Amino acid sequence: MIQRTRGWGKLALHDVWEYRELLWFLTSRDIKGRYRQMALGPLWIIIRPLIHMVIFSVIFGALAKLPSDGLPYPVFTYTALLPWTYFAGAASQSVGSLVSQMHVISKVYFPRLVVPLSAVLSGLLDLFVSFIVLFGMMAYYGFVPDLVVLTLPLYILMGTATALGVGLWGATLAVRFRDLQFAITYGIQVWMYATPVAYTAKLIPERWQVLYQLNPMYWVIEGFRWALLGKGHAPDLLMLVPMGFVVLLVISGAFVFRRTERTIVDLL
Repeated sequence: MIQRTRGWGKLALHDVWEYRELLWFLTSRDIKGRYRQMALGPLWIIIRPLIHMVIFSVIFGALAKLPSDGLPYPVFTYTALLPWTYFAGAASQSVGSLVSQMHVISKVYFPRLVVPLSAVLSGLLDLFVSFIVLFGMMAYYGFVPDLVVLTLPLYILMGTATALGVGLWGATLAVRFRDLQFAITYGIQVWMYATPVAYTAKLIPERWQVLYQLNPMYWVIEGFRWALLGKGHAPDLLMLVPMGFVVLLVISGAFVFRRTERTIVDLL
């Protein structure tokens, strides 16, 4: 029975579970549609981070000669580009997901939360496939991860949750203000330069380190390097602050999304 929600209502996550087959369908459709009618098809999963790695290696590594924490610059930056590329793509796709699916949303009922969630989940395949190149680069440079690599799922989960939180808030607002999608896209690009993707975090002055480390993607990037290469920032108590912020971002975004989904069809 479909009933109108009142006030802030409930998250009704059981509805998402009941529509899990639809979630799987939308996720697989996003994956298939992303590379349909492309000459290189799924190879772009590997090509995109590789192109960024080459550009960063030339500009920041060879020309600017930025320090890379004692690591070969290509593997140093590629290890960071994998989680960042996933986060940026998942957040952007999630923000525009409601607008792009308006032809479906306006015709049939289903939990709207499925739409941004599928956009976030579909990017995980790209991330996992890109690990093939990373492991090849690690073997070439002689890096063998130890048992701390088992913490990698924690950082993947944190990156996924951050993308979902940004996506839920952004998708809700983008229905009313369509140009917000462009603002968030540019904001994510600026966010990348505030995150140690192309440079080591040690370049940031000590007095700014605490503020700098409040960035949740700082811990995702540094966590990838620590878990895979033995460099980067190991988890500590300060990490709990951005983790708490991400949890709050996701929960609040879900409640705001749930509260406004009753008027989504009218706005679309």
